[in-house]
Amino acid sequence: MTCAPSHEPTEAHPDRLRWNARHQSGALNDAPQPLARAAEAAGIPAGPVLELACGLSGTALFFARQGRQVTAVDISDIALQRLGAAAAGLALETVHADLKGYRPSPGRYALVLASRYWDREVFCRAAGAVAAGGLLAWETFRLAQRELRPSFRAAFCLAAGEPASLLGEEFELLEFGDLDLPGQALRRLIARRRPAEAG
Repeated sequence: MTCAPSHEPTEAHPDRLRWNARHQSGALNDAPQPLARAAEAAGIPAGPVLELACGLSGTALFFARQGRQVTAVDISDIALQRLGAAAAGLALETVHADLKGYRPSPGRYALVLASRYWDREVFCRAAGAVAAGGLLAWETFRLAQRELRPSFRAAFCLAAGEPASLLGEEFELLEFGDLDLPGQALRRLIARRRPAEAG
């Protein structure tokens, strides 16, 4: 396991403080997110994995234990420290970053995924980081979440048609639809970047 700072948030960044407080005592989930299982079922080619807004998810550990090189990015350094300790001996790199400033390497990853996080620019950069033949997997709240929690900010919710509407023809949709869980109105996307045409 290695640690690499990238666009590291300031000590007083409100999101860092909020998520550090939550992750200080939260349980480290040893199981992957359902989104990760769905991506695996769709068929992930050989290559590295990038998980954005990883938190204490077991997804990064799940793929690292498969022998993949994994990069896990989050604004909470507490979450990353705990994840890194659990990943001793695995090829898992943690990156402490505000995703709004994070720039993943274009075309590098066999899988890029995020759960319960939304920012259009971050999504578009994530799509650009997917290698030819690789997968983009995203699952987050849609606007119906505000009916369940009126205080939930609209800026954190997918608009109608998103995020599929933000992808170009270079992606093939494998799964796209709404998920209704207790207290959560979600939408899931899994898409494959089409292999480059032989020249």
